[in-house]
Amino acid sequence: MAKLTKVILYSVLLVAFPGLALAADGWQASTGLGLAVGAGLAVGLAGLGCGIGQGLTAGNTTAGIARNPGAAGSMFTNFILAMVLIESIAIYGLVVALLLFFKMPELG
Repeated sequence: MAKLTKVILYSVLLVAFPGLALAADGWQASTGLGLAVGAGLAVGLAGLGCGIGQGLTAGNTTAGIARNPGAAGSMFTNFILAMVLIESIAIYGLVVALLLFFKMPELG
């Protein structure tokens, strides 16, 4: 648990400190760096959460069907519905990333 806490803390510091250093030099937020990081995080975290959710759902459905093969039909229906709802989270992350991407000014 302590290792996970350190990883999270270092990740936050890695993202926060460059912005603070650039703000001290009068750097303007209009360069789009923050929007680019936000877009990447939106897709990455949505994909990570969906991958975990889909893995848990598929594993538990498979275990349930293995224990009670007679209930496979109703479990499969619920499985498909759960997968659709989980995948919608990834689509929301993609939409947020695209909104941030198209809000970015040109960097060149």
